[in-house]
Amino acid sequence: MAPLVRIGTRRSKLALTQSGMMQRAIGRALGVAEADIAEAVPLVEIVTTGDRVQDRRLMEIGGKALFTKEIEEALLEGRVDVAVHSMKDVPVDQPDGLCIAAVPPREDARDAFVSEAFATFADLPVGARLGTASLRRQAQALALRPDLKIEMLRGNVDTRLRKLAEGEFDAILLAVSGLNRLGFAAVIRERLSLDDFLPAPGQGALALQTRTDDLNADWVEALNDPMTALAVAAERGAMTALEGSCRTAVGAHAMIADGQLRLTTEMLAPDGSARWRRAGELGDLSASDIIDQARALGLRLGAEVHGAAGDQRVAP
Repeated sequence: MAPLVRIGTRRSKLALTQSGMMQRAIGRALGVAEADIAEAVPLVEIVTTGDRVQDRRLMEIGGKALFTKEIEEALLEGRVDVAVHSMKDVPVDQPDGLCIAAVPPREDARDAFVSEAFATFADLPVGARLGTASLRRQAQALALRPDLKIEMLRGNVDTRLRKLAEGEFDAILLAVSGLNRLGFAAVIRERLSLDDFLPAPGQGALALQTRTDDLNADWVEALNDPMTALAVAAERGAMTALEGSCRTAVGAHAMIADGQLRLTTEMLAPDGSARWRRAGELGDLSASDIIDQARALGLRLGAEVHGAAGDQRVAP
């Protein structure tokens, strides 16, 4: 059977797990028999610069785009037909000819506290070693506990859990969504509150990136979750206004309940010594331009935060 849709994916265990989920969903949307999905919708593994360089923070080597650049090149060159990304890794500006075509249903957006010895973040002793490569998580942790020693932790989930088990850290922070998708939910000691640890924009959501010509393909539309796409549009609007990147400690999260969208966004000083936050709501979610309204809300709130916080970027 000739491939119907080729999926470009990173080689990490989490990326392959997420792409495998989408592989099955795309196959079903195309009406492919379960036994034929792997052949009809093959995974094409691509090693990205972000995967190759593991000993430095992303802001030192070019930012989050290093997890998408090589896969985007494969899309533009026609070697793959769709890319599956973690939404929080996708820059707001899309390369010419590419688009975010669908946003599947979101997983848990919260951060996870993982530790061999301590049950909760609050239980950490003075001066405990906390592992994370995220400037946002670093700033949020220090805002609550300035005594903690933040240490750089990169690598795939297996590597991070192994380093924790070997005693390199007293605790580490990871995304609940990745642990859930990998079947590692049992290692989570505490799901951190959305208030204390406002997630990265798009955290827990996936992005299906295609060439713009495929934007309205039936199989693409079948995988899109309108409410997740709406929440993510608001969060990424805030990220745009805040210049959200690996060099800024930025959080944004939109919740939809009772027919309303409520967006909260913030920026923090990298050392956690200050945080600036705004929140706002949208009412009529049935409006034809609701995606544009959500993004505009994010842009407005993000601009208000940016105006109050000023430049909080960390030099590369």
